[in-house]
Amino acid sequence: MRISSVRPCTSSNPVTTPQLEQAIAINTRRPTKKKQVKVGLTGSKKNSVKCGYIGSIDGSLMEAGKVSKRWREYQGIKNWEGLLDPLDENLRREIIRYGNFIQATYHSYNLDISSPSYGTCRYPKRSLLDDSGFRETGYRVCRNLTANSGIRLPRWMPAWMAMQSSWIGYVAVCQNKKEIARLGRRDVVIALRGTVTCLEWLENLRATLTPIPGTCGYSCPESEVPMVESGFLSLYTSTFENRPSLQTLLNHEISRILEKYGDEPLSFTITGHSLGAALATVAAYDIKKTFGNSPLVTVISFAGPRVGNWSFRCELEKQGTKILRIVNSDDLITKVPGFVRENNQQTLFSDNFPANTAAAGLGGWVQKLVEDMQWVYADVGCELRLSSRDSPYLSGGNIATCHDLKTYLHLVDGFVGSNCPFRATARKIINKNLGTG
Repeated sequence: MRISSVRPCTSSNPVTTPQLEQAIAINTRRPTKKKQVKVGLTGSKKNSVKCGYIGSIDGSLMEAGKVSKRWREYQGIKNWEGLLDPLDENLRREIIRYGNFIQATYHSYNLDISSPSYGTCRYPKRSLLDDSGFRETGYRVCRNLTANSGIRLPRWMPAWMAMQSSWIGYVAVCQNKKEIARLGRRDVVIALRGTVTCLEWLENLRATLTPIPGTCGYSCPESEVPMVESGFLSLYTSTFENRPSLQTLLNHEISRILEKYGDEPLSFTITGHSLGAALATVAAYDIKKTFGNSPLVTVISFAGPRVGNWSFRCELEKQGTKILRIVNSDDLITKVPGFVRENNQQTLFSDNFPANTAAAGLGGWVQKLVEDMQWVYADVGCELRLSSRDSPYLSGGNIATCHDLKTYLHLVDGFVGSNCPFRATARKIINKNLGTG
């Protein structure tokens, strides 16, 4: 499903640079320590919980965000029919809440290349969410996740450039009784960050599609075998020395969680930004393929690039994997890699090379080249399409700003529907959570 965007129905006057920075700085200011209402399992401050809406919210918003009766719909069981245009308020809160789990990965990642622990998580599992500024969620991190690159650089390269393995996210399980009651099930979140290391950037450039391991038995042409981008598959399946692959780490943890909580309502929500969104899609496919009787698996994807071919898309749909892609029309990353094929069309360039013209022959040659190079992709899941231009606070944003996760959360917060893309109250909510208004 694609949500079309029109011009904003609020004022679109240009803003100054400080206003722009303030408008997109969702949840980047660490919350000040305040005395909170204790509603945890034990009543202690450590176990208290206030479910997050960008930052912590009060009890009235928590009640307004109760999703227990319709949680399967919010997880995409009906492909978000009737919830995207206009954007349902509870779904808006859930999307932003899952976006904050990704924010925690960026806040937790050690970016100091001079540090001996560069590329690792700065915080222990037990306090990762609290220390990263996303406190009192009701979730507990149970597994750190690392991704390994299959690219080998020369040994003379600086260690930080040639680093093969890097912390990329975590698995967290909802443990708070009040939050479980609000959600209507025990939710498992898998949060994955975007590209950071040099080798991850190089993997992103490996845009050729490659068959997914285990699909060699398909009795169909290679073009109809499920395939994904080579670099994404490498980061998901590669091992390094004694470090297991991201695939192995996830499968072991999912198996443990299913054994422990399999007899109660359960959901797996895989959320990622940029590279993390691509890996979330691959992971969702793998989980459903590995655990055939797994609970509902949902992907909340922010700023994700294209991942696989048409056959890969069809396999995801057959599995019942639900994917909600949040896309900024002004974000270049969502338009790469390769070329996209819609509805399994036979020709990619019919609009640019009309039939019965001399140019048609050129179009056929270009299409054959693209297909031979395995660059023909297909978009997956349902799409919530937004635009930086619809926000009166983001005029003139550059490529980096349009791709930033904070920009995406700001756009989700402000989006109303195709008839009114941006609500006037969005800025007040942002200011409230920044503590500036």
